[in-house]
Amino acid sequence: MMNDIENIELKFLTTDDYQELKTAMIASYSNMENTHWTELQIQRLIDQFPEGQVTIKINGELAGCALSIILDYDKFDEHHSYEEITGKYTFSTHTNDGDVLYGIDVFIKPEFRGLRLGRRLYDYRKELCERLNLRGVAFGGRIPNYHKYSDKLSPKEYIDKVKRKEIHDPVFNFQISNDFHPSKILKNYLEGDHDSNDYAVLLEWDNIYYEKKPKKAATVKKVVRLGLIQWQMRPYKDFDELMQQVEFFVDAVSGYRSDFALFPEFFMAPLMAENNHLAVPDAIRELAKHSEAIVQKFVELAMSYNINIICGSMPEVREGKLYNVGYLCRRDGSTERYEKLHVTPDEAKVWGLQGGSALKVFDTDCGKIGVLICYDSEFPELSRLLADEGMDILFVPFLTDTQNGYSRVRLCSQARAIENECYVAIAGSVGNLPKVENMDMQYAQSMVFTPCDFAFPATGIKAEATPNTEMILIADVDIDLLRQLNQFGAVKNLRDRRLDLFELKRK
Repeated sequence: MMNDIENIELKFLTTDDYQELKTAMIASYSNMENTHWTELQIQRLIDQFPEGQVTIKINGELAGCALSIILDYDKFDEHHSYEEITGKYTFSTHTNDGDVLYGIDVFIKPEFRGLRLGRRLYDYRKELCERLNLRGVAFGGRIPNYHKYSDKLSPKEYIDKVKRKEIHDPVFNFQISNDFHPSKILKNYLEGDHDSNDYAVLLEWDNIYYEKKPKKAATVKKVVRLGLIQWQMRPYKDFDELMQQVEFFVDAVSGYRSDFALFPEFFMAPLMAENNHLAVPDAIRELAKHSEAIVQKFVELAMSYNINIICGSMPEVREGKLYNVGYLCRRDGSTERYEKLHVTPDEAKVWGLQGGSALKVFDTDCGKIGVLICYDSEFPELSRLLADEGMDILFVPFLTDTQNGYSRVRLCSQARAIENECYVAIAGSVGNLPKVENMDMQYAQSMVFTPCDFAFPATGIKAEATPNTEMILIADVDIDLLRQLNQFGAVKNLRDRRLDLFELKRK
């Protein structure tokens, strides 16, 4: 067959193709009666939605066809029939304002099967769906071999066996191999489909690039620029001098049009020097008195420099208890609070820190983000909960005194990027504070981690700072690459979890 093929063309269907189309449909559905569309129906489809009707032609002969309409999908019951979807075969259900491309028909003439022509038609549908910004493709898929097993297997059991390759169903196998996933069993879907025992499977494909039309003048960026501040611990005369240095770095990263600035954990620790005459637990509680003013200053900087700031972390006293907390200061002036949930043995013993309880994903104009402070990055359950809520970027402000402590944060953070299919940015402090007890030495190398797949760096490292040197690190991350990874990655860590064996849930 291949030796006789001079050209294969994908073309829009026209009414001039009708007689060939009718002949091809009758041949393709030889086991069913009255399977061909009338010329009037085909003309109506072409008039309403010409882009949705395409043919495959081999050497000028019609070899296959795909017919589609656009639906306002929420108006239809999930257990719909073919007759309902097509408006009793009139296609009155089609609307250009809909959100789902629904497949009405797709077939390949018997003599042209085995040439992967069906894949070309399905690929065209997916590309059309993306171009029209529809949220997905759906159709009722036949299971023509089911009648051979209907006396022994339910439709669900049959589908499970087909998926495990224990039963061969040429139609259903082909559809799932083209990234369509079954979502419902449809009873009495297509009248006269006796081979399928009147059943069909609702198959869906999700457009990972779909953007819901905004209700306000705002956009969510897809390529996001991260600015990480590798902060030098040094003595400061007073609060104002410390905040001047903070503004210097915000100015620097915003000068590169960064969308986020990430500061390290406890970056304001140099201010503890003024209370070094106090016991360590008292000194850090005195430091906490600056926290409200620091947050207010960050809010002002976020708005004036048009940048979202993750302001590391700072001590905060609530109802007499000491917590390690931070704030997301958005460029629109709004704020969100996050807490360190796991405190280290040293933090509890020396400072009397308490673990917090708040864990959430934050919406930003650059997608959904999460923040875990230092030690929290070493507990994989936390980031997995955030990933289940749609997190794209995880920020980890940290403070480590030794290379051992730093390595724990670094390696665990990199693991979080792989297992949760997200980006992870970590930023720490360098230098030393000889006049601040329990804050003597710092070690850090700030980094941006990615998943490990073909669209990302082979090492999983997008960018890395020079170790133990004060500097900024700028890196761009593409959110759309995460969507592709989730659907088409060499491995799919989130989708392949054995949820039949385990689950993770909040208390």
